[in-house]
Amino acid sequence: MTGSIRLARIFGIDIDIHITFFLLLAFFFMVMGASGLILILGVFFFVTMHELCHSVVAMRFGIKVKRITLLPIGGIASMSEMPTKPYQEFLISIAGPLSNIAVVVIFFYPLYVFLGPEKLFYPLKVMAGTAKSAEPLNTLAHIYWINLILAVFNIIPAFPMDGGRVLRSILANRMSYREATRIAVRLGHIFALVFGYLGIVHGQIFLLLVAVFIYFSASTEGMQVDVQETIKKYTVKDVLYADPVSLEPGTSLSKILEFMLHRHQENFPVMMGDEIIGLVTKREVLLGLHERDKDATAEEIMRKDVPAIDLSGDLYTAQKMMQTNSTPALPVVSKGKLVGLIAIDDISRIYMIENETGRG
Repeated sequence: MTGSIRLARIFGIDIDIHITFFLLLAFFFMVMGASGLILILGVFFFVTMHELCHSVVAMRFGIKVKRITLLPIGGIASMSEMPTKPYQEFLISIAGPLSNIAVVVIFFYPLYVFLGPEKLFYPLKVMAGTAKSAEPLNTLAHIYWINLILAVFNIIPAFPMDGGRVLRSILANRMSYREATRIAVRLGHIFALVFGYLGIVHGQIFLLLVAVFIYFSASTEGMQVDVQETIKKYTVKDVLYADPVSLEPGTSLSKILEFMLHRHQENFPVMMGDEIIGLVTKREVLLGLHERDKDATAEEIMRKDVPAIDLSGDLYTAQKMMQTNSTPALPVVSKGKLVGLIAIDDISRIYMIENETGRG
């Protein structure tokens, strides 16, 4: 994610922190001093553990996890794809909240002995309104109970929380994946409206931010699944851009620009004989113009190791390959030879046509 700094690498997963996170640290330091700083760092240690548990289980099912990014609103694990089987989604989703519950169970007795019942349960009394926040903050007790809050919040049965994914995995055994998603999305919208209402009534800006995040995240999830289910019935052949202009390794950037203008083509396979050695997209052309001159060659600016998809492949597989490899286009081959290109815009066009046809 743009604007992120790598902190560590665990189990082959980059742990990144977004620069906006430092604003949160500065805020709590100004309001609560060093104890506030320790509190936030402690909470986000367990948020990272929560996301790592999701990621490790996902990796056991062969799903690649590139990084975990820590944001002021929590952590996000960047997975190459979503699990395709309900039981996989169930196990991946439940792993995070279970990690927080495990912390609560494992550390209860040691903290009960170390802090004593009065200090240990004091944060709960303050949150319940049965005690006033007059005593000094016990950072350890607050971090401990926030684990329980994280678990409870995340098992709310609505997107984008883990509970929404657990609910979908259960419903998907009884109905279509698309309908199961729609139910979880609707619940996400309902919870967002509830949080928004409470935020307005009680003047809690944080609740309003959470409401906005939940609403739009749920909508995005619904859209992604809708696209996925719509394009599954189409093959690459249905949207193929046949006979594209291909480039030799030494083709100049000025020549590529000429092709873009006159052929209305934005993506170009780079060929050495019959072998595909790279791909030049509009992004590489723009970067080449900014960082180099017009004499730069296709070989110098191309993307390497871009996979090709077979002509008989389906659009859903093509979309996943583009996401995994962070490319807007793929070369298409048949019997090992280049026959065309497919771009993410072609997939979007199919979805838009299907939507318009459905409405008509």
